[in-house]
Amino acid sequence: MKTRHLVRLLIGVSVLLFVIAACTPQTETVEVTRVVTETTEVEVPVETEVEVEVTRVVTETVVEEVMMEEAALGSEERPIKVVFVPSVEVDQIISGGEVLANALTDATGLNFEVSVPTSYAATIEEMCASPDDTIGFIPAQGYVLANNRCGVTVGAAAVRFGLSWYAAQYVVPFDSPAQSLEDLAGATWCIPDFGSTSGYLYPSAEFAALGIEPGEIIETGSHNNSMLGVYNGDCDFATAFFSPPLLPNYERAWAYGVDDPEIWREAGVSPIRNDEGRTFVNGDPADGGYRILDARSSVSDTAPDIFDATRILAITAQIPNDTVSFGPEFPLNTANNIINALIDFTASDECAQSICSEEFYNWTGLEAVTDSFYDPVRSAMDYLGITEEDILGG
Repeated sequence: MKTRHLVRLLIGVSVLLFVIAACTPQTETVEVTRVVTETTEVEVPVETEVEVEVTRVVTETVVEEVMMEEAALGSEERPIKVVFVPSVEVDQIISGGEVLANALTDATGLNFEVSVPTSYAATIEEMCASPDDTIGFIPAQGYVLANNRCGVTVGAAAVRFGLSWYAAQYVVPFDSPAQSLEDLAGATWCIPDFGSTSGYLYPSAEFAALGIEPGEIIETGSHNNSMLGVYNGDCDFATAFFSPPLLPNYERAWAYGVDDPEIWREAGVSPIRNDEGRTFVNGDPADGGYRILDARSSVSDTAPDIFDATRILAITAQIPNDTVSFGPEFPLNTANNIINALIDFTASDECAQSICSEEFYNWTGLEAVTDSFYDPVRSAMDYLGITEEDILGG
C-alpha cells in the first residue's frame, strides 16, 4: 500500500504581553492546544484510492515569561500597612489609628491600612514579612529585635512632654509590705508581654543585676491589664511604663533621680480623671495642680481608685522612647514624607484622638534619632542573653 503523508499545520495561538515599567517577570506555565489535520490514503475494496482527512488534537505545554503588574505603594489596591503593638486597649488603637491614617492620607495622598497584631512578636514578624510597605509603631526592645531579625530601620522616636525617654515602674498594692526591690523575690509578677521594654526587659535586667528571682510570671497582654492585675490581686506586683508627672504651674520639669515618682501625693488629695481622659491632682498644672502620666492613668476610668489602692515601689533606669520604624526595603523618600506628616500630626488637635491620647501612647511629638539611640536596650538584652530567637522563635 502506497501511503502519502500530507500534513497541514493549523496552530492558533495568541499571546498578550503586559509590559509594565519596574515590574518583575514571573514564569508561568501555559497549555497550548495545537490542531493537526492529516490527509491519508486508505485502501477500499474496489481498489479506489480515497483521500480521508483525519483530525487529531495535540496539547503541548509551553513555558512563557509574562510581566505581572504590581500596584503602586500607597494606592487603594496596595495601601501602606501601619502596625501597632497591643500595648493598650486594641479598640482604642484601632479607632485612634484610623484617625492617624486619615490624616496621613490627607497630608501625603497615600492610602494606609491599620492593624494590631496579637502580640509584640507578631507585630515584628509582620514587618519582616512585608519589608517594602510596612510602618511599625514599636517600643525600644521591639525595634532592636526587628532590626536584628530583618533590618527594620528607625525613622523617629516619640517625645512625651519634651522627653525622649521614659522608664518602667514597679507597682504594688498600697498596703504591700514590700519596701524595696529585694522584697519582690519570689513574688508573683504581672507583665504586659515578654517583648515589652518597660514591662519586662528593663525590670528583668535590674532583677538579674541585684540577684533577685521573682516568682510566677503572668503575661497579661497589655500595660493596662498589668495594672489591673495588681489592682485586682491577680499578682503581687506589676510592671508597666512610667512617664513623670507634670508639676504645678509648669515651673520646672520632674527631675529623674531627685523627685519622688509620686510627688503628687504631697497635695494630699486623690487623683481625678476628667471627661477628656486626663488625670489630675488638685487641678490642672496651669492652676497649680499635677497631671499624672504613668500607666495607671489609662485604666483610671475602669478602676477610679487605683491610685489609692496601689503605689509605685520603684522605677528603672531611663529607656529610649518608642519608635516609628519602617520595613527594611521601605522607600526612603516616602518614609521621610510620612515622618514629616507625623510631626505635623502630633502638633494638631486631631492627635488628641489618636497617638497623643492618654489612653493611647500619650505622645506629644517626634524626634529624629539614629539606630545608636537604642544601644542601651541592646546592652540590657546582651546582659540577659536575650536574642530575637528567644522572643520571636527560630
